[in-house]
Order: sequence, then structure tokens, then C-alpha cells
Amino acid sequence: MFIEENYVLLSHNTFGVVAKARWFIAYTDEQDLRKILADEYFRSLPVFHIGGGSNLLFISDYEGIILHSGIKDTEVVKEDEEFVYLKAGAGMLWDDLVHDTVCRAWGGLENLSGIPGEVGAAAIQNIGAYGCEAKDVITEISAYDMQTGEKQTIPCVECAYAYRDSIFKKAWKGRFIITHVTFRLSKKPHYRLEYANLQNFFAGKEINLKMIRETIIALRAAKLPDPKVLGNAGSFFMNPCLSKTCYERLKKSYPDMPCYPVNQGEVKIPAAWLIEQCGLKGFQQGNAAVYDKQALVLVNKGNATGEEIVRLAEKVQESVKNKFRIDLHPEVIYLP
Repeated sequence: MFIEENYVLLSHNTFGVVAKARWFIAYTDEQDLRKILADEYFRSLPVFHIGGGSNLLFISDYEGIILHSGIKDTEVVKEDEEFVYLKAGAGMLWDDLVHDTVCRAWGGLENLSGIPGEVGAAAIQNIGAYGCEAKDVITEISAYDMQTGEKQTIPCVECAYAYRDSIFKKAWKGRFIITHVTFRLSKKPHYRLEYANLQNFFAGKEINLKMIRETIIALRAAKLPDPKVLGNAGSFFMNPCLSKTCYERLKKSYPDMPCYPVNQGEVKIPAAWLIEQCGLKGFQQGNAAVYDKQALVLVNKGNATGEEIVRLAEKVQESVKNKFRIDLHPEVIYLP
């Protein structure tokens, strides 16, 4: 276990924002975690558990305890002719897990290649890309209840998964610490190529998991900046959902407005398109900017504070609201 006071969190947030934690604790196994949860001093302070910091924005120093998992083990807990059930530690890098499953020819995670962060956070956030979401393959969550210190197994159906959302972000926010996530992966992969750019690329070609992974990584690299070069947290805003009635009304004024069906009554509008229509692609305010290659991404142009990035986000939200009467909601978590 690693414990340090007044710990600088620069390496724990991909925005590259300078902030400190009153205490930082990194644990490597469940035994250490149980000790932490039983500690009276620990229980007296605010606590926030982070993953890879790829979906966080520190607005100021955190006057409490930042926890981080170092649990990175994997285990096949069950398998049959069609599926493998793989249990992965919450502290494992998400893309390391995807790489491992693709190398073993187990399908299910390949469309989520190249996404930063860690396994536990991916399950909380219900990460998604190219027509797939984490919830599609998660079967259960292993977690400790911070209120009781007891370990629980939570089936996927109880996680209330939705678009970039779960019960861990709402009713159970801050209550559970995830230690492992179990995935059901296919030995006979069914390729998900609904997105036009994937369909076009693979048209007439023989397809395998490795090709899909490499293609998606290349697509992401072409439109998303490397956080090591330009601080960012990937997609900053969620794509808003509108009723079809509202969409048809807006489409009369904006005939080129794209959409993706959600269900019979709703469609999803690309937030990037809305931001571009407001003329904000490449817009810079102080040391923060809207990325010039992908308007959904806000970037740290150098020494930006969390407050500067929040002010830019508010500028974007206000502009979209004024032009389209649509509310944009951050996908990124503000802390504190």
C-alpha cells in the first residue's frame, strides 16, 4: 500500500491540471482495501475513488482522500462452447484488457479499443464507442460497500445501465468501491460494424478481431489528441437525446442536422455537430480550447486550471443552448 500526504495529482488526470490531494492512497489487493475501510481516520474524511483520471476535471485541491486501485489480476471463472467469462481487476488499464481479449480471439470488447482509463471506471461510466457499450458484455460487479465494509456481488441487471450512466453515478454514487468486473466474451465473435466509417472500411474485406481493433485505434487517433501532448479527457459532453418531434422541428431550420436512432420516440444528436454550428471548433479562451479537429473535445493548451476549463465548457453550453435550445451535459466529472 502507498500513502502520501499533500500528493500532486498531475499524473492522475489526463487534462494535465495541477491539483493536490490531502491524502493519496493506492492499494494493491482486497486485504489492503479492507484495512482502509475499517480505519476510523479514513472514515472521518471525504473520499473519492479514481481510475486512470481520463474522465476527471480537478477544479481545485481535494481536501480529503483520493483512493486508487492497483488490482490488476484476470481470471477465467467459467466457460462453455460459446462464451468465456473473464473476471478483471478494477485497476487494470482498459485497453490492456481489450488487447488481451483480442489476442485470445474472444469477441465483445474490440469496438471499445483505444479508450483510456481503467476497468472499474469503465463499468461505472458504461463507456461506449462504435455501436457498443460496456454493459453489453458485463455480467456482474464485485465491490465493497463503503457504508458496511462488506463485499457484494452486483448483477449487471441491478446496475441500471444507460447511455454513459449507471446506478453507481446516481443512487449509489460514492457508495461502492469496485474491485473486479466480470465480462461475457464470445468464442464465436459477432462483429458490430453498424457505424458507416467501419462499414466502408471493411466492405468486401475479410474481417477479424485484430483488424477491427487496429482500425478503431487508428480512427480514434485521427480525431482525438494524445493526452501526453495536449491535455484532455476525450469526449467532454454527452450527445443529447431529443424526441423525434423536437428533432423534426429543428430539422426544418437545420436540414443537415444529423441524428442516430435511440428508440421509437427518441434520437441522439452529435454534440460535436452542435458545437461546430456555433462556430466554436478551435475556439480558445485563456489556456483552454475546443480542439480544432474534434469539437467534442476540450483541451489544455498549457497550464490551464480546472476553473478555466469549466468556464470554457460553460461558454460552449451557453452557445448551444442559445442557438438550438438544447442542453449539453458534461460527460467529464468535476471534482470537487
